[in-house]
This record gives sequence, C-alpha cells and structure tokens, in this order.
Amino acid sequence: MNSKIKIILTSFLLLFLLIACAPLSEEDYYEEEYVAETDAEVPFSGEAMSCPVITDQIIDLAVYGSEGEEDLLDEELVLVSYMVDGDEILDPAYEDVPDDLLEQQEDTELHQQLWDYYMALIPAEQRGTIAEYAITTDGVGGTLASVAQTAYDPNLWVLNVDVADTANYYELTYTLVHEFAHVLTLGPDQVVPSLAVFNNPEDNNIYLQELSACPDYFPGEGCANADSYIDDFYFQFWEELREEWDVINLEEDEDARTELLDEFYSQYEDRFVTSYAATNPEEDIAEAFTFFVFSSQPAGDTIAEEKILFFYNYPELVELRAMILNNMCTSFPE
Repeated sequence: MNSKIKIILTSFLLLFLLIACAPLSEEDYYEEEYVAETDAEVPFSGEAMSCPVITDQIIDLAVYGSEGEEDLLDEELVLVSYMVDGDEILDPAYEDVPDDLLEQQEDTELHQQLWDYYMALIPAEQRGTIAEYAITTDGVGGTLASVAQTAYDPNLWVLNVDVADTANYYELTYTLVHEFAHVLTLGPDQVVPSLAVFNNPEDNNIYLQELSACPDYFPGEGCANADSYIDDFYFQFWEELREEWDVINLEEDEDARTELLDEFYSQYEDRFVTSYAATNPEEDIAEAFTFFVFSSQPAGDTIAEEKILFFYNYPELVELRAMILNNMCTSFPE
C-alpha cells in the first residue's frame, strides 16, 4: 500500500471521529453557585495573568484525571438547542426526553450560566463561528463537551455541553478551552470546508476525490490551508508516525483498536501531553493548545513540550493565551 493511499484511508476514518473531550465529573468538587460577570470587560494588558492555584489544578486533572463515578446512559441525548446571536442564546428547541431528564432540560438558568462562563472565557472575536449551543447528556461521566459543524452550514459550529458533568469548574474550564481549540484549528479560516463532503457525508467516493485533490493535510472537514495551524502541526509531529498510525486507524475491532492505541501511547508517551492526545492529530493539537494556555512555558526537553512551544511561534496565539488566562483568572468561581 503506497503512502498516498495510507493517508487517504487514515483521513477517511478521521472524518467520522467525534470531536470531543471527555473528562469525568465530580459533583462535590465545586458546589458554589456561579454567576458570570458578563457585563464587565476584563482589562487586557497584553500580559497573561497568573492564578496558579487554579491553573495547577486544571493541569493536574488533565494529567491524572478525576475519580468521579460514572452513571452513563445508553446514548447521548440532546435536551435543548439554542441559536446563538452574538452574546445571546435564543429560540430554544426542546427535544422529547424521558421524564427523569425534564428537570435538566428545563433548567434554563443553568444553561445560561454555562453559556455565560463560555463567553467569559473566550474573547468575543473568537466566538463568531459558534452559531448553536446545545445542552446534551449521556449521563454522569462520558463526554463533557464537544463541537461540530452545524447541520446547515459547514462554516458554522455548534457547542454541545453535557449538563450532568458541569459541577466541577476545573474540568469544565479545561474542556471548554479544549473544544475551543478545535474550532480555532479546524474553523473555515484554517481548513477550507468541503461542500461536496458536507452535502454528501455518506458518499465515500466524493470524500476520496476531495481528499486526493488536497495537497496539504485533510482532517475531514476539508483541505487545510498550507499555513494553517493543523497543517504545520501535522507535518512537524505526525508525518513520521503515519505508517504506525495507519495500523491503528484501520483496525475495525474496537477492543483491538483500543489496545493498539494504548500500546502506541506507551511507546511514544514523551510525545503527548496526555494519553487522550494520542487519539489523532486533531485531539493532539487541541490538548497541546490547552496545555499551552494553562501551563507555564516549558524548556522543550520532550516532543510533548515541543508541541506546547509550537504555539509560541504565533504572536496572535500568545496574545490569545493571555486573554483567555486573564478572563479565566478573573471569572473562575471563588
């Protein structure tokens, strides 16, 4: 099998991978009511604020995980979807849900609170492609939040938040920034959306045609720009692993694939900031970006640290990091 076909097969599988980060929830970790200060602008000096009590805990949870108990449903359910208009969430669309989920579905105060916190974290100019906000649940544990292209426009995205897993603001903060990293690195200014793939998601031939026409990295949503973050990141950190990665990605048995992925991470542990980062290049860059935001600048002694340093090559991202940290340090519940 030649390398071009391997890239095609690998990217084909990546198209259907759900973009998500799934830390667990500990409802007793943070119990105070949060009220976002959305009316007050956070002063930005150009320098990142420091709140190590918060950021150290965020990174510790990312590395070591939490020990909350899981109580998962058989499937993930959408409880209610909102349209996003600037800073406002409007026109709630309620889905039919079991009676035991009605309280979560109808808790509009909490829905607004979570949206307000996302707005407090992410600068307004970086939220322009978020057109929908959905409250979901798969039970306690599992997926805390995810993002995806909307069903009607590949240039616009939906933010999904599992209302059952949001009590722990350390995990919530980490996950919201991780999901923002997906929009940042896969959005239309970085990856040109493929209308052919978007309009024909089940047509493998169209997908392969679009993939073969892309001279750069093809993460699934479309062809990455040559100077995009994901394209540079892939060719710097993943291209040499492509053959080994093909073996994992082409494994159809889920248990066998999980075992291969564990072995892959164990072999290259110094290349990844977390085990989840080894899932694929898209998750790797999102995890590395989140560490870039919340951890101090490393020395670059490992490839994992080089991935964090990767973002320091972009002045606009250094400024964005400072803005997110400033927002978080002043908005995190006390």
